[in-house]
Amino acid sequence: MTVSTPESPGRLLVTGGAGFIGGAIVTAALERGWQVRVLDSLRRDVHGGLPTPDPLVDFVVGDVTDPAVVAHALGGIDVVCHQAAKVGLGVDFSDAPDYVHSNEVGTAVLLAGLQAAGIQRMVLASSMVVYGEGSYRGSAGFARPGPRRASDLDEGRFDPLDETTGQPLEPALVGEDDPLDPRNVYASSKLGQEYLATSWSRGTGGRVAALRYHNVYGPGMPQNTPYAGVASLFRSALQRGEAPRVYEDGRQRRDFVHVRDIASANLAAIEWTAASAEGAFRAFNVGSGTVHTIGDMAAALSAAAGGPAPVVTGQYRLGDVRHITASSERLRTELGWRPSVTFEEGMLEFATAPLRAAVR
Repeated sequence: MTVSTPESPGRLLVTGGAGFIGGAIVTAALERGWQVRVLDSLRRDVHGGLPTPDPLVDFVVGDVTDPAVVAHALGGIDVVCHQAAKVGLGVDFSDAPDYVHSNEVGTAVLLAGLQAAGIQRMVLASSMVVYGEGSYRGSAGFARPGPRRASDLDEGRFDPLDETTGQPLEPALVGEDDPLDPRNVYASSKLGQEYLATSWSRGTGGRVAALRYHNVYGPGMPQNTPYAGVASLFRSALQRGEAPRVYEDGRQRRDFVHVRDIASANLAAIEWTAASAEGAFRAFNVGSGTVHTIGDMAAALSAAAGGPAPVVTGQYRLGDVRHITASSERLRTELGWRPSVTFEEGMLEFATAPLRAAVR
């Protein structure tokens, strides 16, 4: 294992380091003096155009589900930042085998490789989707409503209702100890990654920080694909000269966090793994701490880009949740992390920032 020096914190492996979030982590790590290796499969359905690797990065092309590739990539590494995953809601259930193979099998192969290499530190990219619907307050106190019914959505009743009063529940910030309720294949695979990492940490004494990202956006985000997030869909529409199409009534509450803040949270989590006790697994929400609606984002992007005003369609996707916003207090308190990009600054930049090439 490489010995850290005052000039370098050590050697870091970033799986999925050629991707949107992974690339931002690589840039931030290099700025902090880390020696960085990237393992990325460069899948054509993710990378519309092949990236140009930074000459300072040791780049390994290969799949995290391949034990031989993983063993090679882990040589001399001190800590792993695991970002490689198939993301998004997906097209339909036919995507399930790919999600499970890419996310859960890939994580299992990586963790087995960590044990074989004697590496005991990992940061795992998780997601807010492990919670399902957000947390609420109602007449009986804390509430976690079940999936919304198509009949309600068809009638424009988008907010979960208090079973006692029939009034909309009041959205609340989600904490890391709130119930977990994954509601699609992607969400299930992300929670599966967390469970695998928990088992590994208990069995080997390894330390894992699982970062539950909320709605990430920023320069280099992938263009419009079936798996893209809402920020990418709006930005791609504006780039085509079209109005962003906002589902439901646009009042869905989210926490939009800039990709540079996600990168800094990863570096803070890497430091946490160096100081934490053996066998530690800790989940952290990563959000900006400021609540906005999806309609807010669409309007801010349209205004910043000088494009057409958003169109609120009333359409819905049955798998979507209504409100989910993060409490990132644990990350702030325990890791000393603070976001640096405000919503206004981020939207102004993102409105004209370059996007990743479209997938063909």
